Amino acid sequence: MMIPLLLLLLSIAGVAAALLVPMLGDLLLVAVPSALASLYLLIKGWAGKPGGKHPIVLDGSNVMHWKDDTPRLETLREVTDRLTALGFTPGVIFDANAGYKLDGKFQGEKDLARRLGLPRDRVMVVDKGNPADPIILTVARDLDARVVSNDRFRDWVEDFPELGEPDRVIRGGYRDGRLWLDVDGH
Repeated sequence: MMIPLLLLLLSIAGVAAALLVPMLGDLLLVAVPSALASLYLLIKGWAGKPGGKHPIVLDGSNVMHWKDDTPRLETLREVTDRLTALGFTPGVIFDANAGYKLDGKFQGEKDLARRLGLPRDRVMVVDKGNPADPIILTVARDLDARVVSNDRFRDWVEDFPELGEPDRVIRGGYRDGRLWLDVDGH
């Protein structure tokens, strides 16, 4: 929520500058649409958090391996279903190679969202060559959300000190063929 708010403030400053300094009149062509877009994102973000629903970010490339160390979309689907039943609003972020691990070919957000039964705006595939961890942690920070992963994120603790907070990262897996998550006491 901080980024749309920051964009809104910068856009308003741009509109004010364009109105106060005649030579900057063309700035209105960018500042006004930017202000409207960031305002829309803020409103959508506030309205998108219905009562009782808490955003939660899944490390998709980690969670898909939880059952028998084999990448399966069904594993992710079971985890997102459980989290939804517990009152969370799950979003999933994947490494770029997730589709190759699952089916031997690239799959983007649209394909993976459809297969997971999630809205397209709650699934992200990180660009090739970029690590997913900092994106996962940044999104979780921006949404004040918890992360579901068995990754310890040791390389990122300095940049994301909130990882040291209790229950910030929810661990899980399968025992005797049954899903367990730290969040639900199983």
